[in-house]
Amino acid sequence: VQLQAFGGGLVQAGGSLRLSCTASRRTSSNNGVGWFRQAPGKEREFVASISWNGGSTSYGDNVQGRFTISRDSAKVYLQMNSLKPEDTANYYCGISRSAYAGRGLTNYAYWGQGTLVTVSS
Repeated sequence: VQLQAFGGGLVQAGGSLRLSCTASRRTSSNNGVGWFRQAPGKEREFVASISWNGGSTSYGDNVQGRFTISRDSAKVYLQMNSLKPEDTANYYCGISRSAYAGRGLTNYAYWGQGTLVTVSS
């Protein structure tokens, strides 16, 4: 399974971006999906996750209330509003090993290459 995250770019603080994640085949339709991010010199950090049917979502403390994860039959999205310079990172999507996703990296079996988000102050 190959994942691709896209939609990153340069945005000013307070702005918005929407990231998308697609899979090479429809494995993800039965699995939870998560978004993580990694800034230079830092560990990969949990951002958000969504269950196989979209019925359950979870967010990291740093993005709660500003980011929204959603999915349709083809993609998983991450709507990012009120962006801050500290949101600058490479954003990765991952497919969970089960129908539900979580905050731990070991919950995920496949990862995409990431898309860079840069928020200027």
